[in-house]
Amino acid sequence: MSNAISTIRASTTLHWQEIAETLAPRAGSKEGVLPPLMILLTIVTGIVDAVAYLKLGHVFVANMTGNVVFLGFAAAGASGLSVAGSLLALACFLPGGVAAGRLAARLGDNTLRQLRAATAVQLVLCAAAVVVTALAGDDLATGSRYALIALLALAMGVQNATARRLAVADLTTTVLTLTLTGIAADSWLGGGSGARTARRVLAVIAMLVGAIIGALLVLQVATVAPLALAAGILAVVCAAADRASRRERALDRA
Repeated sequence: MSNAISTIRASTTLHWQEIAETLAPRAGSKEGVLPPLMILLTIVTGIVDAVAYLKLGHVFVANMTGNVVFLGFAAAGASGLSVAGSLLALACFLPGGVAAGRLAARLGDNTLRQLRAATAVQLVLCAAAVVVTALAGDDLATGSRYALIALLALAMGVQNATARRLAVADLTTTVLTLTLTGIAADSWLGGGSGARTARRVLAVIAMLVGAIIGALLVLQVATVAPLALAAGILAVVCAAADRASRRERALDRA
């Protein structure tokens, strides 16, 4: 019994340490400031997909799996789905990924520069979405909805491709299926050690929190509110990546 209690205590301590290292990495850690910034980007994903699903015709701008499934439903005759919206999201998400890939190739292996450049592009696209929404109001016309789908899907394509390039363990920012699989398969019940469970749970919580905040702002405030918040978070991530990149260069010159 005492051995089981000791094991539980040790596991709990390790999980809290993992949470602390993810949200507030130690100076000189291998991943640097990337983990908390990726958590913030995961929150952005929840926010913008809440806007897209609730206000842009039941489409996603980050979760392309959902759009492919929606197209399948529509092909089978299901109603209430936007085929044009899902196709537009897919068509814009892919060029966003291409742009991020080319940008990363030009910047080399410096992860902070890649993140700074990518979030700067995202910020511009999200700011444009804020302007479109502010001008259109809550009663979005078809043209405004399609413009928002295009802008946000481009932005999320950039984010997804950049997260893939950075390859921060278990922090993809947009896809939770493998994260949830990892929680289950690597758990004690699954025969694993439970390693990185806390980080994976943080990613799930971040997405959930973003979705809740996005939905509340859409339903209780205005459509422009969650997009403005997403833009603000992107600005914070961009500034933090820039600051860390400058600090890194200063240390290299010292």
